[in-house]
Amino acid sequence: MSSRRSGPLAGVRVVEFAGIGPGPLCGMLLADMGAEVLLIERSDPGDLGMPRPRRYELAHRGKASLRVDLKSPEGLAAARALVAAADVVIEGFRPGVMERLGLGPEDCGALNERLVYARITGYGQSGPMRHVAGHDLNYIALSGALSALGRAGQPPTPPMNLLGDYAGGSMCMAFGIACALRERGVSGKGQTIDASMVEGAGVLMAPFFGLYAAGMHDRPRGQNLLDTGAPFYDVYRCADGRFVAFAAIERKFRLVFARKAGVAEDVMLGMDDPAAWAEGKALLTRLFATRSQRAWCELLEGSDACITPVLDHEEVDAHPHHAARRSFVRPGGICQPAPAPRFSRTPGGISSPPPEPGAGGQEMARAWGVAV
Repeated sequence: MSSRRSGPLAGVRVVEFAGIGPGPLCGMLLADMGAEVLLIERSDPGDLGMPRPRRYELAHRGKASLRVDLKSPEGLAAARALVAAADVVIEGFRPGVMERLGLGPEDCGALNERLVYARITGYGQSGPMRHVAGHDLNYIALSGALSALGRAGQPPTPPMNLLGDYAGGSMCMAFGIACALRERGVSGKGQTIDASMVEGAGVLMAPFFGLYAAGMHDRPRGQNLLDTGAPFYDVYRCADGRFVAFAAIERKFRLVFARKAGVAEDVMLGMDDPAAWAEGKALLTRLFATRSQRAWCELLEGSDACITPVLDHEEVDAHPHHAARRSFVRPGGICQPAPAPRFSRTPGGISSPPPEPGAGGQEMARAWGVAV
């Protein structure tokens, strides 16, 4: 890891009020791109999700930490001074919490008119559910995404908390922050971002709403082209019990697979007809069970047959493609994704490991001109 911050957000100052879920990952995305992220942590951390040694909280990499009692006059004054010196605030509390602390958007905007104030909640800052507790599963259920996930004849399958918390939450809010910083460069003024995980997950479903309307994804869950209904878009168990992902949607790619795997071309092309899907899936299930994952990859991976191994978290960095690009790194011996995306002139980087609570915060605050 580099001690020098680099990236397209170098020089951007971010105050992140400690929380769980999407806020920390959003802060990590900004820190990976060079932003100076100061994590404001409570003196008493309370219930903040899944406790573990800080070195494993990878969403806090690249940040500095400062313990602050926001309910004390001294702590509140320190937080306000840091906000006045910052470019961005990230908070993920229920609506009204920051206002009661005296740190809401209006309070902070009065201190710093250029401030981008980013708020992330499940249901948004308005509406009848704004104060209701929830988690990723609730948010993707309400967005329409969860109903589409899962195999035929089975209940909807939650994809961990990737869609609501992180894709619909962290990524959407990071995009909003980048947009607000760009607009501030024109207007000279900050603004408040109301990011809802329900709405973020809904945005991710936009292409499918179009397919629904066009009648192109209208079969029950698990029986459509991209939801494991089609035999050429699924995962298959190999002879060694491991899996490969097969995604030869286009006919030309299925022909490559047919020639290399020894399957009749007309059989693979006949899978265009949904009436042939059950038979095609049975055929491919038998076929993939005849070789190990490695054997299938040696035969097909790297070709246009659209075959890749299903790798676990401890294998990804050893894959030749990832190794060549250093897509995964192991700072401190912990395998983790490298910063993404990549920039030609101003590459991002992991500037430091996750800080212990209270570590590095005073130094960062002093660099901002704030004594705490």
